[in-house]
Amino acid sequence: LVAPLTLVNRLSCVLLKCGREGSVDHHMEMGKKLLAAGQLADALSHFHAAVDGDPKNYLAYYRRATVYLAMGKSKSALPDLSRVIELKPDFTSARLQRGNLLLKQGKLDEAESDFRKVLKVHPSEKEATEAQNQLSKSDEIQRLVAEAKRSYDIQDYATATALLDTIIETCVWDVNSREMRAECFIQMGEMGKAISDLKVSSKLRNDNTHAFYQLSTIYYNLGDHEMSLNEVRECLKLDPDHKQCFSHYKQVKKLNKQIQSAEELIQEQRYEDAVSKFEAVMKTEPNVAHFTIMAKERICHQQPARAIKVCGEVLQLDPHNVNVLKDRAEAYIQNEQYEEAIRDYESASEHSENDRQIKEGLEKAQRLLKQSQKRDYYKILGVKRTAQKKEIIKAYRKLAQQWHPDNFQDPEEKKAAEKKFIDIAQAKEVLTDPEMRTKFDHGEDPMDPESQQGHHRGGGHKFHTFQGFNPFGSGPFHFKFNFN
Repeated sequence: LVAPLTLVNRLSCVLLKCGREGSVDHHMEMGKKLLAAGQLADALSHFHAAVDGDPKNYLAYYRRATVYLAMGKSKSALPDLSRVIELKPDFTSARLQRGNLLLKQGKLDEAESDFRKVLKVHPSEKEATEAQNQLSKSDEIQRLVAEAKRSYDIQDYATATALLDTIIETCVWDVNSREMRAECFIQMGEMGKAISDLKVSSKLRNDNTHAFYQLSTIYYNLGDHEMSLNEVRECLKLDPDHKQCFSHYKQVKKLNKQIQSAEELIQEQRYEDAVSKFEAVMKTEPNVAHFTIMAKERICHQQPARAIKVCGEVLQLDPHNVNVLKDRAEAYIQNEQYEEAIRDYESASEHSENDRQIKEGLEKAQRLLKQSQKRDYYKILGVKRTAQKKEIIKAYRKLAQQWHPDNFQDPEEKKAAEKKFIDIAQAKEVLTDPEMRTKFDHGEDPMDPESQQGHHRGGGHKFHTFQGFNPFGSGPFHFKFNFN
């Protein structure tokens, strides 16, 4: 009974093996056809199946590596090429391809080893020529790497960068060269270029926590707290116990939360609370100028009463900050410092020629300066240009009582009081009438007959009732006014 069972088992094994071989051949054939047709994903599936069906089929690995390379997945291709060489050491095409990949990765010694072995096993003329050329190129790269390191060590970053540029043209996936060049860029203050190299490095090496940490710190020092937080989180995903990243994460997270809270308070129009948050930002990070400028810029914009001082502090750090120049100019206008406002708007205009807000603000400041050199009803009543009607009436009543002509006995003093009283009454009339006040704010004097001539010809206006204004009527001043 044993013999027949053994025979059956053997026959079954043979049949299964034949079945597997037939299946592998089928997958190999289908994979080749799909690869030739450019259907890479489908071809890859068939070569996967061929490798699974026969793990010692070096051609299956080689074909799969070819597909990976066509798909731009060199990391996946490299292990397959190494497996091919392990199974068939004299397969020069695979060794040559592996040498090229190793050269691109900057693994120069390993690449040279492959190129030399290709030359030893009687390759085709084409393969021999390519191997010799790549070997020469690798030798040249070795020399350039040594020179770049020497230049870097003596802090000649410009020379090191130029050498690394040449190295990276060939060794495009060389993490070490990119990170050295990134450090050169940092030392030279070219942060954008450093970021570009570090981003590539973070993708080329799966566990590159150092690149993510550097990216986070660069963004932080540039004042981009959100990008800094994103990059340091990537570092902690790779290594939750990374000391530098964890410490930096706590700092960035705290700062980010304060800035977000401040912006939310602005949206809610809780400006005093927002200012407190921005002041906290400056305490959290006093050493990075970008955050100080940002916080003071926001305080300057939200707090007109403090704008001249705070905006001035920002402009000491960032003299050409157009937004801050505009904010301070507006604060100067509210403070009736028109010449200073004009200077700020003109300075802002030099850096932003087509800004409509600057143009309108400059025209306003120039108009108000001209107006201030004439009769200023706000100054007559001693009120700000932003004063509400109640404030204006209150100021008028106080001054009218003070300067009423009945309060003066001396003829000269009474005459001066009459003029003052008329000015006070006119100021109250203009500033409590919305239409007249608007005209005055735009540079016209409703009480000046010359400036109103054009308006009268156009159908008249109630301003004419104040031409030749006399609040007393005629005769001696033996009566008191009802100051309404």
